[in-house]
Amino acid sequence: MRFEIVGKNIEVSDAMKESIERKLSNLDKYLLINSDTIARVVARVYPDSEKVEVTIPTKVGILRAEVVENDFYAALDSAIDKLEDQIRRQKTRLSKKHREHLAKAFIEEAEIAENPANDIPVRTKTITADEMTLDDAIMQMELSGHNFYIYTDEESGRISVVYRRSSAGYGLIEVEPED
Repeated sequence: MRFEIVGKNIEVSDAMKESIERKLSNLDKYLLINSDTIARVVARVYPDSEKVEVTIPTKVGILRAEVVENDFYAALDSAIDKLEDQIRRQKTRLSKKHREHLAKAFIEEAEIAENPANDIPVRTKTITADEMTLDDAIMQMELSGHNFYIYTDEESGRISVVYRRSSAGYGLIEVEPED
């Protein structure tokens, strides 16, 4: 993540810049943020208070926090807390969205366990491989909580599968068209 730090009625010191960069870099653990993403931070000074505005455009949406406190560092901490809360709420919405599907899967597992058959049960699912970039596919995989994600690559137009490797990192499987 890159930083654009602006001071209004204040000269932003090196210590302030370092504190902003260190604290905002901790948000990487919550989101998939590109190294190209620019976090814009505006520090303003008023006669009796200081204001910190943070705006981070992400693939999920725009994260924004605006806090007024007596101290710059207190305002920065409050803004980081607000951003973390926004991220947490987004993840909760996603988990609630998928909760019903998980409940159905548990019921199906219980029924299979009660009625064992000689055949191996196979669950069939049909999906649409949406067109997107590799980074978007990784983000969608992380948001869904799955170990893989199937999509159509924007550049090549081929169906591809991105997956989480057990050793660390990600893998990519690209489907070659038949000749």
